[in-house]
Amino acid sequence: MDIRQLRHFRAVAETLHFGRAAEALGMTQPPLSQSILRLEQELGAPLFLRTKRSVALTPFGAQWLAHVRTALDGVGALADIARRLRDGEAGRLELSFVSTADYSILPLLVRRYAALHPDVEIALTEATSDVQIAALLDGKGQAGIVIPPAEGALSKVLLYRKLVSEPLIAAVPESWLAEKRLSLRAGKLPPAQLIQVPLVIFPRRSAPAFHDLVLDYYAAHGAPARIAQEAIQMQTIIALVSAGMGIALVPASLRNLARTGVRYVDLMDGAPSLETGLVWRRGDATPTLSRFLAMVDETLARA
Repeated sequence: MDIRQLRHFRAVAETLHFGRAAEALGMTQPPLSQSILRLEQELGAPLFLRTKRSVALTPFGAQWLAHVRTALDGVGALADIARRLRDGEAGRLELSFVSTADYSILPLLVRRYAALHPDVEIALTEATSDVQIAALLDGKGQAGIVIPPAEGALSKVLLYRKLVSEPLIAAVPESWLAEKRLSLRAGKLPPAQLIQVPLVIFPRRSAPAFHDLVLDYYAAHGAPARIAQEAIQMQTIIALVSAGMGIALVPASLRNLARTGVRYVDLMDGAPSLETGLVWRRGDATPTLSRFLAMVDETLARA
């Protein structure tokens, strides 16, 4: 059977008159009658009870009509669905992000995009910057929020846009402050205090720019970092600080991650800033991605 036969059946079923149905369809009655006969033969059961004076649906035809209407409505909607997919009003956006972005720029971008395009499915995946970049180079996903590698380290296949830059602060065990193992000055942590205690940090392979930023801060103040533990998720790093394993230098937005036993304090003497940005494949014309990039531009322009 084809779509035309289904439309022929619906027209006759709704008018119960072959002549009026043929007129509504813009055809003559004989071809319509032949179309219905062929359809009945294909189905192996009559759809109509015909007499010289009337046409009625058989019980089988009456039950089948609801399914035919649903199918034809679905076909009728295909053109609009195609338009919405083409224009990025529907579809799927695959976005990965580093754990630090979960407390800064990610919620704002996702909230705004979802409000503008409620029919787009947003698939979020948390991953370290190196994993995200490798996936994009492998053709997976559409965009990632990353801590950028050193200038020139991104492949020419990828494009990058800065989203936010924020100072690092110290996440310290509250018990260390209570025990005077660390002392603040005007509410800030002096470098001399910082370099004396163990450090919890991202491994360099996962976020080399972040790792080097922290170690360079230590070096600038005359001592190497005493790395006690490494972890790839910010939640894990903060949990290790809470357990007294060490302190951590984290983006200021991590104040949004409340954790019992952890206190966030500013650094003295020129805290370094950590940049976070968006990366995507050059030439990717996926409509949902194009709309996301436009929304990002608008959001940054407002900031």
